[in-house]
Amino acid sequence: MKYKDYYRILGVERDADAASIKTAYRKLARKYHPDVSKEGDAEAKFKDVSEAYNTLKDPEKRSAYDQLGSHQAGQDFQPPPQWNQQFGDGGFSFDDLDLADLFAGLHRGGERTRRARDASIAGQDFEVPVEITLQNAMSGIELNLDLAIPEFDERGFSRRVPHPVTVRIPKGAADGLRLRVPGKGGKGINGGRDGDLYLTIALRPHPLFRVSGHDVYLDLPVAPWEAALPRPPRFRKSACCSWMIRRSSGPPFRA
Repeated sequence: MKYKDYYRILGVERDADAASIKTAYRKLARKYHPDVSKEGDAEAKFKDVSEAYNTLKDPEKRSAYDQLGSHQAGQDFQPPPQWNQQFGDGGFSFDDLDLADLFAGLHRGGERTRRARDASIAGQDFEVPVEITLQNAMSGIELNLDLAIPEFDERGFSRRVPHPVTVRIPKGAADGLRLRVPGKGGKGINGGRDGDLYLTIALRPHPLFRVSGHDVYLDLPVAPWEAALPRPPRFRKSACCSWMIRRSSGPPFRA
């Protein structure tokens, strides 16, 4: 099994708190999102960032990851025997397994999915960043997401499978909004409920407007005689946003 340094991927220290890990993830996810980044390896980096965050954001998975020890990135390694006893099923083979599949099988409470157990287990939750335009946020939009998530078969083996999802982003979605899509995460095992999908909304920068919450700002250059007018210029208002226009002098006014 190849080692991946999840902390290095996110650019944080091993003792970083949850807030620092989340901030680093959002920054890198936006940077390497395939729809935005022009870097040739953006998609691979985006997957690594998402994989690292999905493990380190969960306290139990992070604890299990930390107990694997620290190795060189890409180095072949085997978890220590006590790790398998604590987090695995006691006789699990790590051959031909990667870290993403390994930690996809770890569930809340530190228990790994047990292939021979009949108890129902809920599917895994996933978090995906979604970037939209200001126009999308104003009017709402339906998106078709092509995801790939780990899934367990009846024997307990993990594999990555295509996971297309159609979601509706409501009008008025603000930057940083977290939307829950019930039942669109990983499949449950033995009749367990399917996991949820969480979408973190990010607004693409607009060439003219700046967005803060539900307010949209426009820096409007005006001549001195225009600034002296008692009434501001007229703008069409949006159903979801209000316009804050800042003149070169004087306080901003709301359109």
